[in-house]
Amino acid sequence: MLKLEHQTLNDRAYGALKQELISGGFSPGQTLVIRKLAETFGISTTPIREALQRLVAERLLEMQNNRSVIVPLLSAPAFEELTRIRIAVEGLAGEMAASRMTESGLVDIKAALAGMQQAIETGDAKAYLALNEAFHFAIYQHAGAPILLNMIRDLWGRVGPYLKLLMQADRYVPQSNDAHRQIVAALEQRGGPAVRTFIEEDITVAAAVLSANLGAAT
Repeated sequence: MLKLEHQTLNDRAYGALKQELISGGFSPGQTLVIRKLAETFGISTTPIREALQRLVAERLLEMQNNRSVIVPLLSAPAFEELTRIRIAVEGLAGEMAASRMTESGLVDIKAALAGMQQAIETGDAKAYLALNEAFHFAIYQHAGAPILLNMIRDLWGRVGPYLKLLMQADRYVPQSNDAHRQIVAALEQRGGPAVRTFIEEDITVAAAVLSANLGAAT
């Protein structure tokens, strides 16, 4: 984790904590200790406390009866609902991005794909997950739809803590890049519907693995 600059600390703390959720830096059910987070980010406890309260209000975190703040645990029905919403909005973002994709954007996406493949071959799960996030958001940012992008970030904030389970699933790892390669091929052809289809497939396959292992995250 990077130390935060001492400017607009409340917003920076909020952004940093939300990014940790998206990137899987926190685990499902984990209790978030204000003092420890403040030490990690090199700031006082006040902006951390306010950022946690903001994330609780957005339901990305959960406050317990004893006032402790935890990363929510997802029930099977909640995870299924989350998956259906992700399929709809991320598929839409991919379809919108296809016609707006730039050559430089495609270069970045291909680089993330190559990095993911290398991470698979070397067994570097942390690098894979970081590059997977970079891959998807490099696509979604080209949709030219900031409201949609914020919705996707919120959805990833809910599912992010579970994504690390993917790289622990032997049956998922060998096929983890299949849909990604198809997404890139469709982007090269500026094929919006095809991009949408392969993003939906990517989310569906990953969700099937995660839904069978929800209990393993606790």
